[in-house]
Amino acid sequence: MNFTDPLNQDTICAISTPQGMGGIAVVRVSGDRAIDIVSTRWQGKPLDQCDSHTVHLGHIIDSQGNLLDEVVLTLYRNPRSFTGEDVIEIACHGSTWIQQQLVSTLIDAGCRAAAGGEFTRRAFANGRLDLSQAEAVADVIASQSQAAHRVAMNQMRGKFSRELSDLRDRLIHFVSLMELELDFSEEDVTFADRSSVIALAGEIHAVISRLADSYQAGNVIKNGLPVAIVGQTNAGKSTLLNALLHDDRALVSDIQGTTRDVIEDTITVGGTMFRFIDTAGLRETDDTVESMGIERSWTSLERARIVLWVIDATAGESEIADLASKILPRCEGKQLIAVINKADLLPSAQSLPSSQDSGQCAAQLGCPVKLQHLLPQGTRVIAISALQEDDVERLQQLILDAAALPAVGEDAVIVTNTRHYEALVRAKEALARAIDALHMGISGDLVSQDIRETLHYLGEITGEITTQDVLGEIFSHFCIGK
Repeated sequence: MNFTDPLNQDTICAISTPQGMGGIAVVRVSGDRAIDIVSTRWQGKPLDQCDSHTVHLGHIIDSQGNLLDEVVLTLYRNPRSFTGEDVIEIACHGSTWIQQQLVSTLIDAGCRAAAGGEFTRRAFANGRLDLSQAEAVADVIASQSQAAHRVAMNQMRGKFSRELSDLRDRLIHFVSLMELELDFSEEDVTFADRSSVIALAGEIHAVISRLADSYQAGNVIKNGLPVAIVGQTNAGKSTLLNALLHDDRALVSDIQGTTRDVIEDTITVGGTMFRFIDTAGLRETDDTVESMGIERSWTSLERARIVLWVIDATAGESEIADLASKILPRCEGKQLIAVINKADLLPSAQSLPSSQDSGQCAAQLGCPVKLQHLLPQGTRVIAISALQEDDVERLQQLILDAAALPAVGEDAVIVTNTRHYEALVRAKEALARAIDALHMGISGDLVSQDIRETLHYLGEITGEITTQDVLGEIFSHFCIGK
């Protein structure tokens, strides 16, 4: 797909490695004049004599002819490059000064500084990637877990695009049958009986529904599954967060109300990213700032998929029962894990089993709090000492089990992008209207309109149907250099 954009005629350059100083940095150049412009600053084998996909050692000079750096240059000739244009990547030493001077001398020679995502946008405009693949490039860069990386790689390699392409082909066949019948309606010719067409539409609807339904898990895989750590003050919530992260992320003290705001950090467990949210202790208080923190605690609990209710093993039953009446109603539809903390402080006669998998098993824990009367059936229960980090790994496994995310295989197609999800939902709704119309025997031209609407929304995902405004919004979130 080729968009007429006068800026695409420019040759662009940018630093493609992260900001800061490292061993090396890579500056990327793309455009019709890439070879000519870089040649004016290059000392080495003449670039016009170099084959595509070759690597060369040489020197870069500035506009005054002064030696800037010894570099390794990689040349990609169009159309066999990321952008589909002539591309040169220059690996220089990682000094921030060298990087800046290299970009400056290329701009002096005729390049323009690239905008965020402009290299990937050119790859899309030149047909090297469709829009869903282009968006996956950003997801690959941002991936923070094995599952997120695998989903993004599958999308970037075109697995999602191929599934959408198959759907579009079947829909086009569908609409052609309907419109052929319209063309020959006066001759009373039927190209496919309604039951077969309805069955075909149902199969396509099922695939679109499956893709749309995968978004909930995909969003968690991409952004991390939110886990709220809640409980009364001084139950050990911040100590537990630090134990889970293996870092002193949260301030810990014996003073009640130490945590007055939400503290959030991420870790990867079993290839899945979790966002742990340490909240202010839940209690009645006249302190204005602490009250604001407690309100945020309730908000975090509402947004969480998994709730770790940290219970002080030495606390009294009435105190826990009062808090249970406030916490448990907000945990409906969520995975609840009761974490009985400070188990090391109990007398040996009251020592607790390390974990149980059912609310019924709470009766066996021997805790002063009669948990079996408080916890919903099926609640996971574990006794730990967060301070001594006892059984923290077992707790992590319980959290992973509670997440119950689908395994991401080599061929898995899981939707992680909100834009894609919204388009799939609209496509599903349009196709559902077509199926209803077929069942009611409504005219084929009205059915065809709903099918064309379905095709439109699927085309929005891959970029076959889009606008410059939409492209600008998508690529504005990319980093410069990509």
